[in-house]
Amino acid sequence: MAENEIKQTTVAYDDEAIAKAEAEARKAQVEADKALPIDPEALLEVRHLRKCFPIKKSITGKVLQELIAVDDVSFKLHPGETLGIVGESGCGKTTMGRTILKLYQPNGGQILFGGKDITNYKTKQMRDIRTKMQIIFQDPYSSLPPRSTVGDILSEPVRVHNIVPKAEVKDYVMDLMEKCGLRDYYYERYPHEFSGGQRQRICIARALSVNPQLVVCDEPVSALDVSIQAQIINLLKDLQRSMNLTYLFISHDLSVVKFISDKIGVMYLGSMVEFGNKKEIFSNPLHPYTKALFSAIPNPNPDVKMNRIVLKGDIPSPANPPKGCRFHTRCPHATEVCKHVTPAYREYEPGHYCACHLYPQD
Repeated sequence: MAENEIKQTTVAYDDEAIAKAEAEARKAQVEADKALPIDPEALLEVRHLRKCFPIKKSITGKVLQELIAVDDVSFKLHPGETLGIVGESGCGKTTMGRTILKLYQPNGGQILFGGKDITNYKTKQMRDIRTKMQIIFQDPYSSLPPRSTVGDILSEPVRVHNIVPKAEVKDYVMDLMEKCGLRDYYYERYPHEFSGGQRQRICIARALSVNPQLVVCDEPVSALDVSIQAQIINLLKDLQRSMNLTYLFISHDLSVVKFISDKIGVMYLGSMVEFGNKKEIFSNPLHPYTKALFSAIPNPNPDVKMNRIVLKGDIPSPANPPKGCRFHTRCPHATEVCKHVTPAYREYEPGHYCACHLYPQD
């Protein structure tokens, strides 16, 4: 009887058969989702987004090994909302944001923006979309051209995309500078003459100079002092209200994400492990990784004892991710099934998604 049980267990977790079945199921799901109508209320809809980078190629150019940076990520973002993306360094947050903007060409999935499928758009087709999708880079020091004045930096995109008539460009830029908290005499100055917070305001002004609808904020306050961070976050909130902006906000700082976001997505090793409204995610986190992240948030009350969840081990390499659940190598609740079967990404509460074997998979 014991031998039979061992044989049954071995058959149940045949890794090759499981991988084949999962690949077929994923392919079928992707094809089924392609046939779904585009949500007219969503500004941005991402379906099964995938981005890989080749590591090793054969002489003929065939990819022998690849790094999976973003794998099967799906979500919707409506006008005026802010989606906060959190996760450890190297989990694919920035790559996902740049792929959505088509700075990287996706290897799979769909990117639907403003009711259009832009996944396979070429450079010329993306030209008109560029004004509607912008990015604020993480490092304000290296993202500004050092030999251009602030006026030139902000005027160039306005002229290239014909946002206003040429005679009105300077007035338009001066008004934009005022909105972003920049003095008018900064117009003739160069980036090296400013502090980090001022440079980031210039980067924000540059992103908003073409009247975008979606702005990807790639850790815009991580390089700034805490007091300056608060100023920049408040500026982003004010601009969002006045210009009806939609943000994809990437950050490591959970307190900042909690303050600015309406929805939150938690990424681990390229995959979205949990997604939902801010209130539900913070009050009732489902995934063990989300719980571990939130346990690291410092509490200002010295009398409150912190129940810190310490994860053992390092994050696995995205070039060789573990089989099954990618988090099982560090998860305190991992079982045998987690080592072999990838958990399904399911909706367990209205708008609250999670991928974990601790919850029903059907």
